[in-house]
Amino acid sequence: MLEVNGIDTFRGEAQILWNLTMKVERGEVVTVLGANGAGKTTLMESILGVHHPKKGSIHFLGEEIAFQPSFHIIKKGVSCVPEGRRIFKDMTVYENLEMGAYPQKARSFLRETVEWVYSLFPILETRKEQIAGTLSGGEQQMLSIGRALMSKPMLLLIDELSLGLSPKITKEIYATVRKLHKEGVTILLIEQNATLALRHSHRGYILETGRITLQGTSQEIMGNEHIRKAYLGM
Repeated sequence: MLEVNGIDTFRGEAQILWNLTMKVERGEVVTVLGANGAGKTTLMESILGVHHPKKGSIHFLGEEIAFQPSFHIIKKGVSCVPEGRRIFKDMTVYENLEMGAYPQKARSFLRETVEWVYSLFPILETRKEQIAGTLSGGEQQMLSIGRALMSKPMLLLIDELSLGLSPKITKEIYATVRKLHKEGVTILLIEQNATLALRHSHRGYILETGRITLQGTSQEIMGNEHIRKAYLGM
């Protein structure tokens, strides 16, 4: 479904990603793990068209998207839950969800999709007229996920899903990730919480200083001695 082939991505004059290659097959949950500054968010923004690589290619469903604008990529079936949630804090919960239904096709199914999001996160229906900035951190993350789902994506990118959340809320949200996968959504997780992410993924990649240094099934990565020490605290 998604193929990233040998990309070099820069922020200004600084090179962040180096000859990075990875893929996500249809129906998978794939995790990219790395410390702060490893280049995880730049990878996601490269896929979304925020940054265009100087070298390499990015294909989604067989089509080159590396140099397309973000709104075209979203229309093709990619959506994102950004790091830090980035909800529209002065708008209501429902208005935030409406904003997620950007593509024309998604607007045609707005009512049905909102009901689907409410079934995933019932608290959002309860809070639908509430100003989003007054929600708790966990509720804001649910809203951010719900907004991303409003475009009915085939590929969902999630950046730092557990950041700033309590263990209880994190567990609940990862349960929703499992449910989304069962409903046919392919997912790419960008995470620092290695243990949780690998438990909910089929495969993983380790990103260190802009380079993929290890890849394999989640079980293989969890069994790697370096990863156990550096990321799993074992």
